[in-house]
Amino acid sequence: MSEKNRYSDEELQEFKAIILEKLAKAQKEYDTLRANINNTDGNDIADTSPTFKILEEGAKEEAGQLATRQLKFIQHLQNALIRIENKTYGVCCETGELIPKERLRAVPHATRSVEAKNMKRK
Repeated sequence: MSEKNRYSDEELQEFKAIILEKLAKAQKEYDTLRANINNTDGNDIADTSPTFKILEEGAKEEAGQLATRQLKFIQHLQNALIRIENKTYGVCCETGELIPKERLRAVPHATRSVEAKNMKRK
């Protein structure tokens, strides 16, 4: 019996559902962060003391960093959807072997098995 070299269409659809759910949540969080940065909630700092303005600017900077990180996560999820369409999803880019389902369920945008990731760190 030969070893599987890709996940079945049914398995890919399961992963697609997981990714779409995570993508929707990530997009919502990204939109919230962008709203905080752009101050679209209507709170204005024009009449507050300089100390609060500095704190507000620090919070905006942190929100900007979080938004950048969230956008990167969204892009990784979108790339995972492309790999599903190409039927290359779940194949380790280092070893060519299937990434275990447990890992893909936990980190659906993973492109490396845990072993390959650990080898790369060394």
